[in-house]
Amino acid sequence: MKVKEPLITQYGDREVCIVDNGFMWLLHFPRGKHHSVTTMFDANGEIVQWYIDICLENGMEDGVPWMDDLFLDIVVLPSGEIFLLDKDELEQAYKNRIISENMYDVAWNESKEMMRQLQNDEFMLIKLAQEHKRMLENKLK
Repeated sequence: MKVKEPLITQYGDREVCIVDNGFMWLLHFPRGKHHSVTTMFDANGEIVQWYIDICLENGMEDGVPWMDDLFLDIVVLPSGEIFLLDKDELEQAYKNRIISENMYDVAWNESKEMMRQLQNDEFMLIKLAQEHKRMLENKLK
């Protein structure tokens, strides 16, 4: 499938292309965790970013993964830069009673733990992304 035009997103003063021809997205939905991870690869197989969705829960139904999003997101760039996104959306959802106090707490607690792991280079899914991509590519051969 061809992309009509690249999708470029901005983090601070940095522009990152996350969708273009030949790009691949690898999604992880770790069981029993309050996050999912999307690793985005460019046409050369290089990682352009990791996108961590903070969620109430995730799972699998009829072979299709799903997640119950809790607004906060974390972006990690290969340079090591880390961005916590959508804090205002979480605050607004809590203020407007779209989410409960418990859900609000889950979102903040999970994002703080993810940030801690990322800053200490302990978040394993980031370390495993290239290996998991290779495993999938080998299965498709």
